[in-house]
Amino acid sequence: MTRAAVPLLIVLGVAIGLSTHTVVNCGDEDEPDICSAVIGFSPLRGSLIAFAYEGRGRIALRHGDNGRAIADFNEAIHLNPNRASLYRDRAQAYRQNGELDLAIADYDEAIALDPRPAMPYRERGLALAAKGDLDRAILSYSTAVRLDPTDAQARLDRGLAFLARGQVDDARADFEAALALPPGKDGRVHDTARAKLAELTRAEPTEVSTPQR
Repeated sequence: MTRAAVPLLIVLGVAIGLSTHTVVNCGDEDEPDICSAVIGFSPLRGSLIAFAYEGRGRIALRHGDNGRAIADFNEAIHLNPNRASLYRDRAQAYRQNGELDLAIADYDEAIALDPRPAMPYRERGLALAAKGDLDRAILSYSTAVRLDPTDAQARLDRGLAFLARGQVDDARADFEAALALPPGKDGRVHDTARAKLAELTRAEPTEVSTPQR
């Protein structure tokens, strides 16, 4: 290798590294044109370009454009069908779009590809509960709770499903457990759990004492 070729190889290596970084992380910016530019002009094709479709899909999902998100996730899955997060993200878009059967199928696929994260089980529980399939929803929530016992949202969601099924004691136990856990990014989980516990307390029959003679 000539001495003159070394700087050229260094520059080329940096350029390729920056290009790959842009492809993989374009969804971190809240500007879909960056991902679109990567999709349109990047020389990196195949499964790697799936990251750009995934990034643009996540941006659309954050802005509530579920149709655009689904279309981009479709492209990403076509290019990289073995990435579990793509099915999970498309499932979220389907669920928010009211397409619950498609959402459940995608959550099942995400879990089959990577059964370790708790989130797909909890989100699948939401889709099942929305369909009225409370038995399967509770099973899915229970797996999420087992995989991540610190997830207050999973406890709250399972408590709501128990309550809808009339299992008041189980619901109360989950609401109390949710209050004992960190609330997450905001206090809505704790607020909801506290409100549901108050409703259950108000609904309890008042014990009337019998006057003594």
